Amino acid sequence: MSLALLAVAVLVVLALGYRLYGGFVARQYALDDSTSTPAERLNDGVDFIPTRPFYLLGQHFSAIAAAGPIAGPIIAAQQFGWLPAVLWILFGVVFIGAVHDLSTLIASVRHEGKSIAEVVKTNLGPRSGVAMMAFIWVALIYVIVAFTDVTASTFVAGDPELKGLHFDFNPGGAVAMASTLYLSLSLVMGLVERFLKPPLWLQTIVFVPGVLGVVWLGTKWSTVLAFGPTTWAVLILVYCFVAPVWALLQPRGYLGGFVLYLALAIGTVGLFFGGFEVQLPAFKGFEVPGAGGSLFPFLFVTIACGACSGFHGLVCSGTTSKQIAKESHCHPVGYGAMLLEGFVAVIALATVMIISSEELAGKPAGTVYGIGLGRFFAVVLGQEHLPFAITFGAMAFSTFVFDTLDVTTRLGRYIVQELTGLKGIVGSLVGTAVTVGLPMVFLVVAQAGSWKTFWTLFGTSNQLLAALSLMGVSVWLKRSGKRYWYTVAPMVFVSVVTLTSLVLQVRDAFFGATVTTVQQVNGVVAVVLFGLAASLLTTGAKALLERPTAPGQPSGATA
Repeated sequence: MSLALLAVAVLVVLALGYRLYGGFVARQYALDDSTSTPAERLNDGVDFIPTRPFYLLGQHFSAIAAAGPIAGPIIAAQQFGWLPAVLWILFGVVFIGAVHDLSTLIASVRHEGKSIAEVVKTNLGPRSGVAMMAFIWVALIYVIVAFTDVTASTFVAGDPELKGLHFDFNPGGAVAMASTLYLSLSLVMGLVERFLKPPLWLQTIVFVPGVLGVVWLGTKWSTVLAFGPTTWAVLILVYCFVAPVWALLQPRGYLGGFVLYLALAIGTVGLFFGGFEVQLPAFKGFEVPGAGGSLFPFLFVTIACGACSGFHGLVCSGTTSKQIAKESHCHPVGYGAMLLEGFVAVIALATVMIISSEELAGKPAGTVYGIGLGRFFAVVLGQEHLPFAITFGAMAFSTFVFDTLDVTTRLGRYIVQELTGLKGIVGSLVGTAVTVGLPMVFLVVAQAGSWKTFWTLFGTSNQLLAALSLMGVSVWLKRSGKRYWYTVAPMVFVSVVTLTSLVLQVRDAFFGATVTTVQQVNGVVAVVLFGLAASLLTTGAKALLERPTAPGQPSGATA
């Protein structure tokens, strides 16, 4: 199949999904621009700031489209083939993922910009609110574990194709050096902003080209940072603990947005003009030996972000809802940004489709993405620049990972502080140390390169979080006298998929033929997640099945 034809079909489906089903769901919420939003009523110039939809869409898209929609499709396509992956991405993003993002965004806007955990607490009671926060924190821990391990593996992975071009070139080392220099560049930008305060346009024209410069330097100094995966995992987590927001995270996030859009542009060019042949089989079977499980449920939880992500609900209700200037903006920002992420997932899928099975063997998702995106980039730069192009692709992946790790660490710290009541600098240090420390212990003890096992539980918890968020929204809609089947249906489907996945992972962890330490830890965590989810879903089901009363709204919320 032609990649260009596939890209056209994907874009048509996404456009129709936005126009037809997205428009239908948005109409159910009766979005009204005459109603003031929390951003307008509570405008404080810090958290609550009315923002133009074009800029908010870009900000929101950059926040949600990190490494998740890249790694998941690559792993799933290697296991089951590209056709089931692309079908799930399109179905999931239109009917489940985008509905979840739009619904959690609107629910937060109509609950005074509160988080999805607070929405659950308001509609299901304090105990459910605590259970939801605990579930979110455990899920965030696995976000950190999965992304740290897959990135550490990328930093040490090699590729024979590039080694043939330069006798002393270390592909993994090049990515590690480029990523390290990229973080250093972000730190310099933060210091310049803090002490010299130049205009943003001047910083942009200086530091954005500098990103490509550090990629070039990475290819020249590729043998300097020759560490093992465990060492890299520890160093990445130390970064999460010490990174200052003003001096590193904010400028890194700003530069990362340009990297994201450049990668998206490169992928689009490769899809339409690269002329690449599809080498990956369309379908490998429902049960693939050594692939990690059956197509149901593992295809669906492996491709979490890009089809459906509970993490997005945290972004929608954590920051984006506080910047919605008009209710009608929720449709393009919430639903539209998720469809864009679906296209990012399809580009990631294309990077693995053009690589032969022999080349794919044993490579982590970040390396595969780097090779594929690098080949797309070489369409523009020329084949003689392939080392630079592939290094850029893999560094882009690690850049997206740092986006995710930054946000996840902060969210985990906030939850620990709220659950323990610790405040100030002590609470901040304790919250961060616990959120980062547990993944560090796990990764040091676990066998290096266990990222596929980590990823399965990460994807499961991430999608189950989406189901729990949709459950809270559904109860709110029911008690507000609104139709809610369009949130209940995806909630039921995702719940069945993810709970089945948890049960199978518990079975393999304790009753499998060969059981590893990683599987046992995953099994224990799966039991905890199952218990928290069962409690929340039971409470939600009771609320949905209770006899209707006169239409009204929960305290502090509007429908």
